[in-house]
Amino acid sequence: MHTAFRRAVAVVAAVGSVSLAVACSSDGSGSSSDGSGGTKISFQLNFPPGGSNAGFAAAVEEGYYKAAGLDVTIVPGTGSSLTAQMVASGQASIGYADSTATAQLIAKQAPLSVLATVYQSNPNAVLALPGSGITSVRDLKGKKVGTPVPSSQATMLPLFLAANGLSAKDVNLVNLAPTSLVQSLLQHRVDAILGSTDAYQVQLEQQNAGKLFVAPFATNGVPTVSTSIFADKDWAASHATEVKAFVKASLQGWHFAATNPDKATADVTKLWGAKADKASGAELKAIIGSNLLCAGGAKFLGKAEPAQWVKTQDLLSQVGLLPKGVDPTKYYSYDYLPADLQPCPVK
Repeated sequence: MHTAFRRAVAVVAAVGSVSLAVACSSDGSGSSSDGSGGTKISFQLNFPPGGSNAGFAAAVEEGYYKAAGLDVTIVPGTGSSLTAQMVASGQASIGYADSTATAQLIAKQAPLSVLATVYQSNPNAVLALPGSGITSVRDLKGKKVGTPVPSSQATMLPLFLAANGLSAKDVNLVNLAPTSLVQSLLQHRVDAILGSTDAYQVQLEQQNAGKLFVAPFATNGVPTVSTSIFADKDWAASHATEVKAFVKASLQGWHFAATNPDKATADVTKLWGAKADKASGAELKAIIGSNLLCAGGAKFLGKAEPAQWVKTQDLLSQVGLLPKGVDPTKYYSYDYLPADLQPCPVK
């Protein structure tokens, strides 16, 4: 079953991996290793270097991987879907991606498992400028809302509206390319946009957009389990000691980033240099400020509670992002989490 699945997915991932190789060759490999000489692990990220992966940079630069006897190479990514496909097809063994992308493949019998969840909720949010007349979610009624297409965010919007007593008929949805969302809002071509707290909100604030109206999905009825460390199940089982050490050191890095954001931002720059997003510091502080590391009733950094997985399965199956009737325990394993997880809120 696993071999057949990998053959099917490899065709899709191969297209993306060509793009990844081209992207990396244009500015060097982009990969970064601590060169400690320990057990080698190659870790596939979901996005290019920035605040959203600061915890892993901290794990390298603060020496957590090295202390665990690991020589970790971190490979930048170009999106969660491609990262999930690369691990599912055997082109990578362990990666970091949105759990929706990973769970979608698991539901199709991909041999994957979520090992630790860093973003306890998706970072999606509806954003509006001051003076828009929008001071609550209910104020979106009759307004033009820019939505990125294609995206899982747009697919999830009906859940957000329903959780707040609205439907898609109550708002005027305007399909936009993700790259034009911020400018469309600043130029008042739409009244609000469907963005995120860790990226689009940061872009607006850096353009002096004023005090924004921000309605995160996490606190408005749609806190689905989000970005997580995941791996090929068979590979993880055959390298259990190393995988447990990697997960523990990674979560140490994220705890460091949450409690020392300025130092963690410096770690991002030190590890990746000019390849790092210039907004890394603001992105990391947005992640911390919007409580993504401990949202949705999380009790520990790195662990999404079973009830949260049940809620995620229920919500995402309502809009077709996951199939109905799947036992959510199929998506994750707690076997690789350390016994001494840091409690939420992170201090």
